[in-house]
Amino acid sequence: MEIIPFKIDIPQSKIDALRDRLANTNWAPELDNDDWSYGVNGTYLRELMSYWQHDFDWRAQESRINAFPQFRTEIDGVPIHFIHVRGKGPNPTPIILNHGWPWTFWDFKDVIMKLADPEAHGGNPEDAFDVVVPSLPGFCFSGPLKKNGVGYVETAELWVTLMKSLGYEQFVTHGGDAGAFVSARLGHAHRESIIGVHLSFPILPGVPHDAGDPTDFTQEEREAIGEQKRGPGDFVHVLINSADPQTLAWAMHDSPVGQAAWILLRRRAWSDCNGNIESKFDKDTLLTYLSLYWFTDCFIGSELFCRASNFPAPIELVNEIKPAISVPTAVAMLPKDLMHKPRSLVAAHTDLRQWTLFPSGGHFGAAEEPELMAEDIRSFVRPLRK
Repeated sequence: MEIIPFKIDIPQSKIDALRDRLANTNWAPELDNDDWSYGVNGTYLRELMSYWQHDFDWRAQESRINAFPQFRTEIDGVPIHFIHVRGKGPNPTPIILNHGWPWTFWDFKDVIMKLADPEAHGGNPEDAFDVVVPSLPGFCFSGPLKKNGVGYVETAELWVTLMKSLGYEQFVTHGGDAGAFVSARLGHAHRESIIGVHLSFPILPGVPHDAGDPTDFTQEEREAIGEQKRGPGDFVHVLINSADPQTLAWAMHDSPVGQAAWILLRRRAWSDCNGNIESKFDKDTLLTYLSLYWFTDCFIGSELFCRASNFPAPIELVNEIKPAISVPTAVAMLPKDLMHKPRSLVAAHTDLRQWTLFPSGGHFGAAEEPELMAEDIRSFVRPLRK
């Protein structure tokens, strides 16, 4: 297994081609959609796409990413890209940070150094981590995929191999969205390799995703979560991504505006932005995420990961150990996330050591609330350090 240093260097021809495509967009008609009730609003989309075409500096963002040490390797025929930052402290604990869909590894950009070098960010060097941030198989530079059937189950196995190859026999795992599936699977099926599981999305092995009686929420939990108005529109992507990935991909790989709209809607609807997406993600951040998808041609790879994962189904139990996640577990509940579960249910299926109700934040937890997330991870792992 060869690990090769990696730097992003998108050919200028691809940047120029993107601008040409944006300049020649065939815009759809739009009626009565000022409130985004029919989907992405055209006025905002045109404004953002104009910025992408004329003002966005990809090279500046590429340089920011390349400031982190990156690597590529291949495990069992699956290409893997990852950031690996060694911690600055007396005894850094290894941790792997798992993103979701339509996230990228770059959603952890503001968390990495807070964990790797806590002293430089107002923390204690005793809390340092060796931080590994991979792109999920099929996403960004962990592609192109050479085979189907690589979902969160297979990814958990890949990460054990990856971390061992980096010298880590045991490690902490954190995840949100699809990354929570990977982390929960690691804690259930690979407990010998896991120091602790930290989730910002309460996925539980063997438990249906809609489990949890509303009456089981405590008053404090109900006040923290507030009124949730989630509907079928928030989950339609799961069905399409899983059932018809290739058909959608033909359109998305041909149109940067179409792909941007598909991702943008989720960024706005699932974050704690109260309808103002740039209150959480400024234009440069949004367009860096979108550019990573576009320049790496990874939209289909991200969908194939979703199909292989079969996210509507609960995580399958592969052993009879109780609780299902028997290693120390922490859950950070963000008020505007897509799913919430009462503490009592989580505690019944995990070795729950820490339960935090965040005051703000949505589905993109680490990207929206990097300070809170970094400190929550630190406080969870502190008593677990050897």
